[in-house]
Amino acid sequence: MEIRRALPTEADLLADLWLRSRSAAAPSIPPTTHSDADVHQWFGEVVLLTCEAWVADRDGEVVALMVLDNEWISQLYVDPAAAGEGIGSDLIGHAKEARPTGLKLWTFQGNLRARRFYDSHGFVATASTTGENEEQEPDVRYEWRPSDPPG
Repeated sequence: MEIRRALPTEADLLADLWLRSRSAAAPSIPPTTHSDADVHQWFGEVVLLTCEAWVADRDGEVVALMVLDNEWISQLYVDPAAAGEGIGSDLIGHAKEARPTGLKLWTFQGNLRARRFYDSHGFVATASTTGENEEQEPDVRYEWRPSDPPG
C-alpha cells in the first residue's frame, strides 16, 4: 500500500469514498447535511485546491483518504470494505510525520469507534461542544503533541 497525494482528477472518487464511509458509520455519526452533488463540488473546488489531500492506494485502488489543513486533520475516512486493516493507523502515522509539532481534529462524541482509535494513537480530548457544528451534534476536539518536540 502507498500513501500519496490525491490527484486533482480523483475529486469524484474521493467524494464517493467520503459519502460511502459516512453512510456506513451511521448511526455513530449523523448524516451529512449536504447533497451528494455539493460534496462532489466541495472536493473538486475546495478540498483538493486548498488542503493537503492524501490517499491510501492499494494496488491502484484508493481505499482511504485523509485531509490535512495546516495542523488539523479535517477528514479521515477509510472505505468500509477496508476498515479494520490498519489503513487509518498508517494515515495517522503519515500525518504525525508531516506535522511533527502536533495535530488537532474534531470527531462526534457519539463516534466511540473513532474516539477509541484516536485515544490509541496518543490523541487527548481537549474540548467538547454541545453541537456547534453544521450537523448540530455534540463533538469533541482531540490533540496530539509529540513527547519530544523537534528542536
